[in-house]
Amino acid sequence: MTGHDGWLPESAELVRPYVITRGRGLPDDEQLSLITLVTASADHAQRPTRLSPEEQNMLELCSAGYLSVAEIAGHARLPLGVVRILLASLKEGGYLVTRPPVARARLADKEILEEVLNGLRAKFG
Repeated sequence: MTGHDGWLPESAELVRPYVITRGRGLPDDEQLSLITLVTASADHAQRPTRLSPEEQNMLELCSAGYLSVAEIAGHARLPLGVVRILLASLKEGGYLVTRPPVARARLADKEILEEVLNGLRAKFG
């Protein structure tokens, strides 16, 4: 369809990722992995600099609380690499705060669990 009968395309116009990122390269995986948690810094509203529409959108997404890099990419509907580059830029500008994901809990020692189970069996039959 060409749009003559009132039909409008659902997707936005194509903008090359190179234009959105302004030619910047990907940050290190340790710096911004898929599960790194990101939120807006407390003083991000006080910095009067010009941000791209994509950067403003990500800053608004992050101002609600911590989101992972993968969640931000899903909400922004941008490729993951582009999101990582823009988030790294916002972090360097002081707009965002990142923290590593919560570490997995260490598994309990099997011997300790067996001792507890034996103690419960001895006490309660």
